[in-house]
Amino acid sequence: MSLPFAQSLGLRYPSLSPTVQTILQVVLGSLFIALFAQVSIPIPLSPVPITGQTFAVLALAMALGSRNAVLAVLAYIAEGASGAPVFAGGVGGPLHIVGPTAGYLFGFILCAAICGKLAELGFDRTYPKMLVAMTLGNLAIFIPGVFWLTRFVPAEQALALGFVPFIPGAILKTLAAAAVFPPLRKRI
Repeated sequence: MSLPFAQSLGLRYPSLSPTVQTILQVVLGSLFIALFAQVSIPIPLSPVPITGQTFAVLALAMALGSRNAVLAVLAYIAEGASGAPVFAGGVGGPLHIVGPTAGYLFGFILCAAICGKLAELGFDRTYPKMLVAMTLGNLAIFIPGVFWLTRFVPAEQALALGFVPFIPGAILKTLAAAAVFPPLRKRI
């Protein structure tokens, strides 16, 4: 299913079959995440950097809906696991899907599913509803991310290293992503 916003952004190609359209949305979506993953700021003492991936996943989920956003995230993870340098900092390889940041990567799948479904239910139409959807999406990233991080750092430090430093960035990325979509929807 392609949401009206995805169609208005040219992410739907009327002369192509629905299957080809889906493939294009998924591939372009995975590349969008990979592009924003390169915005990476290391956090002192933390194995988890601040990245633009969360913005990309939130935006894709709201634009593409649950199914295609989840497929784009799965493609992104598969690309990185296969060795393509798409993860934060331009790295790739199978160790990254079992390393300290793996919980966040798999949280992206949950985020895409939750935010995408909420977009399909109309949460992509207004700023307040988008904030709710994206806040739930951020929680869907942070919960498995911090939980997985406890395998690599002492549990009592996991929140301090894997959640607290990311709160300001998560708020800014959520506000930015939520601000972008309703005005564009009204203009197009």
